[in-house]
Amino acid sequence: MKKNLVLFILFILPIVAYLFFASGVNNFAKLPMLTKNIPDIKSWSTANGEHVTLNDKITILGFIGNDVEKHKGGFFNLYEKIYARNKDFKDFQMVMVLPEGTQEKVAKLQESLKKLGPQTNWYFVFAQPEQIQSFYNAMHLVGKLDEQLGTPNVYIIDKKRNLRGRNGQNKKGEEEYQEGYNTFKVSDLYNNMIDDVKVILAEYRLALKVNNKANRKI
Repeated sequence: MKKNLVLFILFILPIVAYLFFASGVNNFAKLPMLTKNIPDIKSWSTANGEHVTLNDKITILGFIGNDVEKHKGGFFNLYEKIYARNKDFKDFQMVMVLPEGTQEKVAKLQESLKKLGPQTNWYFVFAQPEQIQSFYNAMHLVGKLDEQLGTPNVYIIDKKRNLRGRNGQNKKGEEEYQEGYNTFKVSDLYNNMIDDVKVILAEYRLALKVNNKANRKI
């Protein structure tokens, strides 16, 4: 009994506390699920022919559309506020979806991003316009893609391909719903998304600790 209590204090309690404090203003110990089991994108590929899956990854998912240059500022914000803070988490990835034919534009963008640092586990995948629209519709979002098949918002997808976000009361007692995070607004990334990514990462760290403890008992 004492041994279990010591293990709880040493390993589980600190992560529970982290989940509580990391939840900031969103008031959620676990980030709410907005859409369950969205489709995978493993049939789409990068410019190098690499296939990417949403399975077993915490994914920041974006839709850039044809006007890549328009989103350049958002990419820099996203890199600095979200990617740079979480790139060392082995199950974390960034996936940006674009229509076929934008590969050259993306190559130029990636050259610009190199000034900020490495782009490990940051993928740009390409698909036909109708495939992108169909996939986006399957996420059941309130927001819509623009005429170029893009949006400034990015979305948090968990390891089971569930869309996660805010849905309920914040710490001020106000109802809030947030399905995406605007990359053009540093305040949205800094005040909301950083916080929400911390919550979902801490959630998986807690699950890992619990599973490891269970395995040691077997």
